[in-house]
Amino acid sequence: MRIELATAAGAPDRPNEDWTATVLPASGRGGGLVLLDGVTPPRGDAGCVHSVPWFTARLGGALVELSGSRRDLTLREILAESIRRTADAHRPTCDLSHVRTPQATVVVVRWDEAGIEYLVLSDSVLLLESPDGEVRAVLDDRLDRLPRELLVSEAVADARARNKEGGFFTAAADPAVAERAVTGRAPRAGVRALAAMTDGASRWTEMFGEGDWSACLGVLDKEGPQGLIDRVRALEAADTEREHVRGKTHDDATAVYARL
Repeated sequence: MRIELATAAGAPDRPNEDWTATVLPASGRGGGLVLLDGVTPPRGDAGCVHSVPWFTARLGGALVELSGSRRDLTLREILAESIRRTADAHRPTCDLSHVRTPQATVVVVRWDEAGIEYLVLSDSVLLLESPDGEVRAVLDDRLDRLPRELLVSEAVADARARNKEGGFFTAAADPAVAERAVTGRAPRAGVRALAAMTDGASRWTEMFGEGDWSACLGVLDKEGPQGLIDRVRALEAADTEREHVRGKTHDDATAVYARL
């Protein structure tokens, strides 16, 4: 089994808000990964005294612990309990009802000798490769399907779409959001490799169109996660007219590749 991961902050003067970890039990018969992309709040009061990296570390740590130790729980149940634990850790000091309370996208994968379970919430990406080389992307594409008028500004998106029915969902302080996640299972024999990426790394396919998901997985296999991130950074630097880049010139970028 081969597992590689890499991450790069979007800017040297601010912390990386992504978070990732992988788990390999001593038996060697299984493993798992967790990938979070913390949501950068706009300037101003977000109702919380904690940073986004504080939140992603807390949530990610709970997800790793529970996905490894509680095989009796589904990944949705694990996400709900992890959100609850994290919320309880700062409920006394923070306004968790604030629309911009710390939050993150989520990918969780857990596997053993029999099968693979996965969960995706919001716009991070999970790729699954079959033994014959076919690559399937597991996506929560609600954000992409929203009418543009709901995304004309952060204020409009917060008021009308963020964690609202008919909008898009992230892991914040409400455990019920776990029911909104995209989940599934696959036979262990049907997956030879998998990868998870935050949207800063998936820009290679989604924003710059340098290759489809199969080609993206090929880069990860040949060059590793750092190679993919380096390619994204080169494309961002070359896009001086901003023909492709929307939003931040450089976003936090994290990728995990596992060849099972």
